[in-house]
Amino acid sequence: MFGFSDETYIDVASGNGGNGCVSFRREKFVPKGGPDGGDGGRGGDVVFVVRENLRTLAHLKKVRSYSAENGKNGMGARCYGRDGADVEIPVPPGTVIKDANTGEIIKDLTDQDRWVFLTGGKGGQGNWHFRTSVRQTPRFAQPGQRGQKVRIGVELLIIADIGFVGFPNAGKSSLLNNLTNARTKVAGYPFTTKTPQLGMFRYDDHDIVLADIPGIIEGASEGAGMGIKFLRHISRTVGLAFIIDVTDERCESAYDTLCEELRSYAPSLLEKPHVVIGTKIDEPEGKERLAQLQSARPDLLILGLSNISGEGIEEVKQAFIQLVGQSGKPKDDGFTTVVDTDAVYREHP
Repeated sequence: MFGFSDETYIDVASGNGGNGCVSFRREKFVPKGGPDGGDGGRGGDVVFVVRENLRTLAHLKKVRSYSAENGKNGMGARCYGRDGADVEIPVPPGTVIKDANTGEIIKDLTDQDRWVFLTGGKGGQGNWHFRTSVRQTPRFAQPGQRGQKVRIGVELLIIADIGFVGFPNAGKSSLLNNLTNARTKVAGYPFTTKTPQLGMFRYDDHDIVLADIPGIIEGASEGAGMGIKFLRHISRTVGLAFIIDVTDERCESAYDTLCEELRSYAPSLLEKPHVVIGTKIDEPEGKERLAQLQSARPDLLILGLSNISGEGIEEVKQAFIQLVGQSGKPKDDGFTTVVDTDAVYREHP
């Protein structure tokens, strides 16, 4: 388990181009040498690099400003200035870059290894370029282009195959601990899970990533409880697992309530294949309540599970494998807006 940071804002700047040089050739026996000012170097780029070993954005909360190196100025004897060094910003898989003002998605770094966000300014030309038959001693050179400087949002959408959705204390964390090597906190009070948690479930030759998000309560879409801010982390999952406590008095209406909260966030989430898991069937009347739930909703695949005794765990494993098999790899639902980076930042001062 790790400290989870899933959103932050940073300032990034590409380098300025170096200025062209005004110079004239001065050598022994060459009293009136022509112009020989060299060009300035190109400014460094701002580059995002996806690192598989990163899992959070915590490092971006420690350093919030990133600047590439400026290009060096040109020199005499037609010597070019050195190009500025790029600044590389490491991010974990599943990162998206957003406009800090509008929240629109600029770039989704899924399936990307390296992406140049801002290019450095071009170096200016030295006076050697401006010589002509009638202008033999140009005493000017071209200045380097300015780099670009912007403030952006960086957000991490965890990439998982199956996302757990349920009320607090429904048994989501216990199920994650039972199926994976995750060791999330389990306690008898609500909201013990305050940040999304990931675990790898291995079964035969299948590797399935499971995601447990903080519990949702009725009215979460209006800000109740911890709200629905963590639902974005299941936007890329293949399927969903609705975890329902069968000993809860609300168990028969829990599925509809959860669906309504998901619908208020993104209706496309309900199009994902899903399974309903009734937990705590080892409690008194647990199996009876499970049977009532199954009878009331024959349209749903409802499985029973005890995280204590392990009863039903095999059926849950098989259901998860089938869910992943139905849709293949995780993909983005498409309810975010993508804008043209060049159009937004072109000619930025």
